[in-house]
Amino acid sequence: MNDIVSLSLEDQIRLLEKKKISSYELTSSYLKNIEEKKDLNCFISINENALEQAEIIDDLKDRKSLIQGIPIAHKDIFCVKGQKTTCGSKMLKNFTSPYSSTVVEKLEKSQTIMLGKTNMDEFAMGSSNETSFFGKVKNPINSLKSPGGSSGGSAAAVKANMCAFATGTDTGGSIRQPASFCGITGIKPTYGRVSRWGMIAFASSLDQAGIFAKSALDSAIALEIISGFDEKDSTSINKEVPNLKNETISKMEHLIGVPKKIIENIEDENVKKNFLENINLLEKNGFKTKDIDLPFLEYSLPSYYVIAPAECSANLSRYDGIKFGYRCENPKDLEDLYVRTRSEGFGEEVKKRILIGTYCLSAGYFDAYYIKAQKIRAMITESFKNAFKNVSVIAMPTCSNEAFDLDSIQDPVKMYEQDIYTIPANLAGLPAISIPSGYKKEMPLGLQFIGNHLEEGKILNISHEFQKLTDYHV
Repeated sequence: MNDIVSLSLEDQIRLLEKKKISSYELTSSYLKNIEEKKDLNCFISINENALEQAEIIDDLKDRKSLIQGIPIAHKDIFCVKGQKTTCGSKMLKNFTSPYSSTVVEKLEKSQTIMLGKTNMDEFAMGSSNETSFFGKVKNPINSLKSPGGSSGGSAAAVKANMCAFATGTDTGGSIRQPASFCGITGIKPTYGRVSRWGMIAFASSLDQAGIFAKSALDSAIALEIISGFDEKDSTSINKEVPNLKNETISKMEHLIGVPKKIIENIEDENVKKNFLENINLLEKNGFKTKDIDLPFLEYSLPSYYVIAPAECSANLSRYDGIKFGYRCENPKDLEDLYVRTRSEGFGEEVKKRILIGTYCLSAGYFDAYYIKAQKIRAMITESFKNAFKNVSVIAMPTCSNEAFDLDSIQDPVKMYEQDIYTIPANLAGLPAISIPSGYKKEMPLGLQFIGNHLEEGKILNISHEFQKLTDYHV
């Protein structure tokens, strides 16, 4: 019954509840699919105990959670006790975590089954999934194309029916861009909605865990479970998590903000046309729209690429070859140990960002770059606050283009520009979602909805309504 892997999460839950399928059957079907499609390189490691765990869950008399027995995958940035957590890097290729992240613990408590850890750009730094020490991930729709990054392995695994849903992280678009490129749903919640404890840090003021799934409704079910206050995370928001599934399917009134200037400046006419057609579709079905101004958004990219590398240079200083991780052989002295460990253990993109960040934080440049970037960030955040006084959600394209060919972008600036429409939500700490919205040259395009602080339910709701009107996500 291999077609069960193509079912929605909601359908799988229903079949498990009625005992029409077993967790063992579902898990073995996914594992078979993972093996058959291993050329896509979606997984770094496979959980050898998955089938055994499925049998144990099938023997339980009562269901203890909605997603009990559902097979899932974790981006290999989330620590799992007793399992390797590599972050896609040579630096951590042999690191076995002594504890599990809060996200993993919540899903384990809900008795999901981890199928494995998915491939990713090294330390989540990349927009193509080509910087992984474990090799590039291929897009399931066209294996010559990029699946997007940095969470490309998770996005590709969901698209290729290798798991029911997958976790990901989004620092500047690393959930939404791969979701767009692979034609699935990907949601980044409000900064602080989901605990970052046990999630290996890239840029601590920007990193946020989220979900890849087949639809907005499936995403809502999974996101609600991983959300909530965590005293182990100092940035965690102590607010009750609403019933996101109910909010997703409820009747809501929406006033959609359309940033007119941004849309007018879209260079790719196909992307612009696709966006405007989908806004027109929503208007024809009773949704109201309003032109809005989002000043300073053109400064998002330069601001982000000062702040994120600065934070990464501080976070990655812990990898020194002494306590854990890769260590160079036969160092001459302590300085040689540090230099060669980091030179050999980190890939080129990671080293590039560490150097940029260190430069921006150095004496004489801190005020000129880092402080200025933080001021711009505050202005961008304020522009969103002003916009949400008049609208309930904001719509934008997810990306400026469809999935590009692997190895086709060599200019680092052009690669950084992949995040031009996704970065603003990270800088402002706002929830944002990407859903499939059509095609260009047989590759998916994405529609992005950005919500106000802690209003994941609104962007899930309008995404669900859009998916009832279209079949791009099926």
